[in-house]
Amino acid sequence: MTNVAHVIQKKQNSSIYTIAPDASITEAVTLMANKDIGALVVTEGNHVVGILSERDCARKIIMRDLSADSTQVCELMTLAVISVRLNNTVEECLKLMTDRHLRHLPVLENDLLVGLVAIGDLVKATIEDQHDLIQQLQHYISH
Repeated sequence: MTNVAHVIQKKQNSSIYTIAPDASITEAVTLMANKDIGALVVTEGNHVVGILSERDCARKIIMRDLSADSTQVCELMTLAVISVRLNNTVEECLKLMTDRHLRHLPVLENDLLVGLVAIGDLVKATIEDQHDLIQQLQHYISH
């Protein structure tokens, strides 16, 4: 079974985009739009303090009638960050995402941020694993 380290290695864009808790929501949404990503890891120094998704921004800004220019990331970010490690399997991550209704998981090693995996990354890895298994079975059957 493929692990998170393999998923991150295979990603076309393995850059990790972070933002400070005191940045504005406008800055955060602009960064997400410019980088075509769905979430930012919120950091202070080298420490992960939260995660902010497009969904957080859209729902909370509208539902609370807030200004994106004057609202800080720390006001909307999710504080209880659920993370995984490089040796977690894709299956473990997908189960965690399904159980907790998540779309993004920060990857930490020794409390340091080393990556971010999205549900799409994990689905792609699962499809590749299934394709490889089919190829192996076809080869086995034909020989």
